[in-house]
Amino acid sequence: MSTAIKIADAEGIDAVSIRRVAGDLGVRPMSLYTYIDRKEDLLALMRDQVSGEILIGRDLPHGWREALAAIARRTRNAALRHPWMIDTPAHGAALGPNALRHVEESITALEELDLSPQVTIEILTAVDKFVLGHVIFEIGSRSGNIGGLAQPYIDSLLASGEFPALSRIAADARATAATEGEFERGLSWLLDGIAADISDGAG
Repeated sequence: MSTAIKIADAEGIDAVSIRRVAGDLGVRPMSLYTYIDRKEDLLALMRDQVSGEILIGRDLPHGWREALAAIARRTRNAALRHPWMIDTPAHGAALGPNALRHVEESITALEELDLSPQVTIEILTAVDKFVLGHVIFEIGSRSGNIGGLAQPYIDSLLASGEFPALSRIAADARATAATEGEFERGLSWLLDGIAADISDGAG
């Protein structure tokens, strides 16, 4: 899997194929087909190996808030190291052992709160969506392609005068957005909201 991941990190997920991986390993493709039937299976194995990078294990902080924050940071860092993860959604795919360990660790982080299963799922989903959204924006801002729109096109729209409020803050936003500091502030705001909701009896 390490070879496939290196290819994806360097060239993108479209460059990954069983034939390409076999070539980089110096073996015949049929030798890999003995273990992997199709590219989807290869991607699932790659995702699960990267999921292992997210695991904290015995170093999981005490306290639900600190634990969730630590997991969120590990998830963000892994996704930034392997941006192809964003293009290979796990929905509908079988979860591997590392992915299940990640879910187990996340649930364990919230056990002290004695929440209902539904609220636990909703909290973990909210944190995952925040992390995923921020990573997508970070990757897009680094490439000058945010929301599928190239920066020159966005600049031309702002110059039209149709978006005066957005234009006033665009320069500052472009200079400060998609940073680690912004991630930490957003995560703190999210956890503040979760804590307030729990104190109001949401669990």
